[in-house]
Amino acid sequence: MFRRKRNLVPNDTNARSDRDETRKPDITHFVNGRQILGPFPENLEVIYLGMGCFWGAERIFWDLPGVYVTAVGYMGGTTENPSYQDVCTGRTGHAEVALVAYDPGVIRLDQMLKGFWEEHDPTQGDRQGNDVGSQYRSAIYWVTDAQRDDALRSRTAYADALREGGFGEVTTEIAPAPEFFYAEEYHQQYLAKNPGGYCNHGFCQIPYSSPMASNE
Repeated sequence: MFRRKRNLVPNDTNARSDRDETRKPDITHFVNGRQILGPFPENLEVIYLGMGCFWGAERIFWDLPGVYVTAVGYMGGTTENPSYQDVCTGRTGHAEVALVAYDPGVIRLDQMLKGFWEEHDPTQGDRQGNDVGSQYRSAIYWVTDAQRDDALRSRTAYADALREGGFGEVTTEIAPAPEFFYAEEYHQQYLAKNPGGYCNHGFCQIPYSSPMASNE
């Protein structure tokens, strides 16, 4: 299922390693044409999801009904505005994450978390398959208290299912959202631009049953 991701960098390495604001991608989403930079419409909420390589993680969410836009970037580390090269050293402590801006009136967070849980193995700590390092950790960075509560409930429910299926303990970090740093432009919607590109995401064998659905 898993292949190791090569730490690909573009030819214009010097330009991509800049730490200043010129590296922030002021671009539209390659799939839906919307601006990937906020601020977003007031009816939307934002959640940040880390589940290994952010190329495949982002693709899981951009076509879901109710998802307005997605982007990829870095969170949870110690370096201001890190470059991809910085993060790949493993010394900054950042996770690769997907930003998901969504309309909670159309799609519940719990519904989105089905794809999050099922499409990676959240029991592996600082790795996903052959991708090893803290940047590949499983994480949910929440913005609102309601998101926190939904994330914690979903983790508990899925942890029980994983144990029954013979998996280890869930290592997913659930924490208030730290500062989000947009990744370089070539990473944004990478698998839409490169359909045959590397992706290590896939069904992890254990289905997710929403704890909220049973209460409806």
